[in-house]
Amino acid sequence: MGLLFAEDPHFNENERQTGFYRYRQLLSTRFGRWWKTNLLTLAGFAPLAAGVFYSVASSSVLVLLPVSLLGGMIAGPFWAGMYDAILRGLRDDPRPWWDGYRTAWKQNWKGSLIPGALLGLAAGVYTFMAMLFWWAERSPSLGTVALYLFSLLAVLIVNTLYWPQVVLFDQKASIRLRNCLLFWAKYFWRVLGVGLLQLGYLVIFVLFAPWTLLLLPVLGVWYILFLSQFHIYEQMDEAYQIEESCNESLY
Repeated sequence: MGLLFAEDPHFNENERQTGFYRYRQLLSTRFGRWWKTNLLTLAGFAPLAAGVFYSVASSSVLVLLPVSLLGGMIAGPFWAGMYDAILRGLRDDPRPWWDGYRTAWKQNWKGSLIPGALLGLAAGVYTFMAMLFWWAERSPSLGTVALYLFSLLAVLIVNTLYWPQVVLFDQKASIRLRNCLLFWAKYFWRVLGVGLLQLGYLVIFVLFAPWTLLLLPVLGVWYILFLSQFHIYEQMDEAYQIEESCNESLY
């Protein structure tokens, strides 16, 4: 804990900290669990990545659509498992890592298939659109690029607010989407900031590829998901009573 920052003599690892100390505490106690879950998540996304790569290499939208949907359905339960692991850490769930991950799969694999398929479709379509910009004889206009980034930002925000509900509550998709809109409206600037953070993270990964691919086994998807949920967790707990409902389910 004191490697990069001077250690606080009053710091107690067993008490929930606040602010930046909470950030450090979570990284200290949960990094290993999130890192292992991240590796499983990357494995779950491998079929989607391979299918999208093949469709882009063959310049075929007809290939893109089915492989994105199928790859997304495969990736969905892994994505839900990653979100579940992050949220368990944020609420200090005491259960062992593998028990929690196995429970997340049992509870969420069916409910994550359709959201996963839509997530895979979005990933495939936005990747293909980005390659169209690259292949075009003329550079896209600033308005086109801005519209592309704005729509991608909206997808990232909905994704950030939707998936926690998938792993926490048994609800209809329409209710989850309504909750996303209401939560976004209530905490507009905070949610927008989280979306911009994710967009910036994604843009950096794309612009500096393939070198950034070397970071996937280390940072991968877990760090940006943790950082995003960390900034909105208190608000989500206030809105959805996460810790109260999860604590009641343990008894």
